[in-house]
Amino acid sequence: MKTILYIDGFNLYYGALRKTPHRWLNPLALAAVLFPKNHIVGIKYCSAKIDPAIGDPNALTRQMTYWRALRTLPNLTIVEGQFRTRKKRAKVVHPPPPTIEIYQNEEKGSDVNLASHLLLDAFTDQFEVAIVISGDSDLITPIRMVRDTVGKPIGVLNPQRLS
Repeated sequence: MKTILYIDGFNLYYGALRKTPHRWLNPLALAAVLFPKNHIVGIKYCSAKIDPAIGDPNALTRQMTYWRALRTLPNLTIVEGQFRTRKKRAKVVHPPPPTIEIYQNEEKGSDVNLASHLLLDAFTDQFEVAIVISGDSDLITPIRMVRDTVGKPIGVLNPQRLS
């Protein structure tokens, strides 16, 4: 069956791969093992370039190396969102003080990009089956739309349940 794999990159990495020997996962090889009867015609890898300003200064280099490796896979597209670091105030569990200023890293747009590509591809008949790798509950509605409105089967792998 003609299949497209939709991957929430951060959700997969932080949910199942980080701090494991599998963090350089080949998603095409994973799909071949898990779904040997499916013909993978496309992979949409939705993620964002991380901000190395806070934390590990080598993280962006490692991520770009991984993305270069991903781009060697046939029919794989990296769909980029944005990564933002912003200051915000947060409550302290045990005061004093009642709040402190923290840096919060946020990935923005990847879930919307994944949902948009999933819906567009479903409505334009780009696949017979879709497989979504994400544990993001924001994707429940577009997944149901593909299944119930378009009538296409869709599988979901939750990375938080893989680890």
